Amino acid sequence: MMTAPRNHSHPAPPVDGHDGTDAASWPTPDRPVAAHSRMGGLWVAAVVFAFVLLLLLIFVLQNGQRAEVSFLGAHGHLPMGVALLLAAVFGILLVALPGTARIAQLRMLHGRTAGHPGARSMPVPRRRPAPPE
Repeated sequence: MMTAPRNHSHPAPPVDGHDGTDAASWPTPDRPVAAHSRMGGLWVAAVVFAFVLLLLLIFVLQNGQRAEVSFLGAHGHLPMGVALLLAAVFGILLVALPGTARIAQLRMLHGRTAGHPGARSMPVPRRRPAPPE
């Protein structure tokens, strides 16, 4: 039995009194789930990023008390929210730099072994099977 493709830009009309909001409209083998796209993922990431920025803005505005900051001989006064945010950013960078160096090291090692026909490639980590439900 042949069926027409279901790539319509407008919604399908109700079938047998079902308007698509109940269990009769859920995906079935003949009605697959819409595939995820990169743009959809980008949209979700942008919304999450905007929400995190909003929370950071609220944090900085609510912690406006002045704090004295000294770093490597430099002294100054910053709002406490800004000082804490800068400390968090420096902490993240302190962790990210060695990780980035290790990733670059592994990529260079993989590039060297991939160029030689007789060289062994890096082992692929095995995934553990999911626990039984």
